[in-house]
Amino acid sequence: MIDVTAKNFEAEVLAASMDTPVLADFWAPWCGPCKSLGPVLEKLETEYAGRFKLVKIDSDQEQQLAGMFGIRSIPTCVLLMNGQPVDGFMGALPEGQVRAFLDKHLPSTEAMAAEAEEEQALEALAGGDTETALEKLQHAVATDPANDDARFDYVRLLLQFHREDDARTAFAPVLAKAAGARKLGALKAWLDALDFVATGAYDEGTEAGFAARIAANKRDFDARYARARWLMAHQHWTDAMDELLEILMRDKAWGDEIARKTCVAILDIIEPPKAKVAEGQIPPDDPVVASYRRRLSSVVLS
Repeated sequence: MIDVTAKNFEAEVLAASMDTPVLADFWAPWCGPCKSLGPVLEKLETEYAGRFKLVKIDSDQEQQLAGMFGIRSIPTCVLLMNGQPVDGFMGALPEGQVRAFLDKHLPSTEAMAAEAEEEQALEALAGGDTETALEKLQHAVATDPANDDARFDYVRLLLQFHREDDARTAFAPVLAKAAGARKLGALKAWLDALDFVATGAYDEGTEAGFAARIAANKRDFDARYARARWLMAHQHWTDAMDELLEILMRDKAWGDEIARKTCVAILDIIEPPKAKVAEGQIPPDDPVVASYRRRLSSVVLS
């Protein structure tokens, strides 16, 4: 718990809420209900162990802040996330109701543990420790099965190292969500390309075979798309996107825009995690991803 004034409001409330939900308790020393609510809030802050940050604002001393939030009576609590108020309550609620209010908005203990595991995994991966990264991501997914970001990173890493059976097992619980979730859809496109190659659903099957068909007819989009999927399956990402861009330059709408959709999927697959930078700085874009995003936009909008 920390006392907040106009001087430290931006740092202790707005900036802090970008990382951790902040519960602002507007109170006054003379307010009886405030004195009964305060210990409940402090107890829960300790019990929730970092899931939210409690700040207290004396509404008599900080009338500007109270006016900013439209405080009409005290105690009033306002929950802020990502720099914005998202909910609140008035009055000295009993502990059970305050707990229910918090649980409605705060990440679960499992979700926070999974996020920590995922961050450690990405750090290990950046250091070249693939086995530790896989172990951490597997644990993150097991701890919080709803964490689609961790699952995406886990399945992607398994596929990068050709552990396709493990990847399919890890992906199976979210397969039904792939149609409506872009990053999960990108993984499905990769898995579908692997299936396409494994089943031999084409006659060419080699670079020379695809090249012969395309040389004979540059608008043979079936051959071009088959080649792009073959390249995806072999993780030749930029070559695959080059082939998809060739389709788009000739017919943007072909196959219900499948070339554009597949190109977007590849960009999601190959985009590395954002590098950590100092507060206030913008992490740099990956040059390959940035270049192909520009090329894709140029072709689609031309």
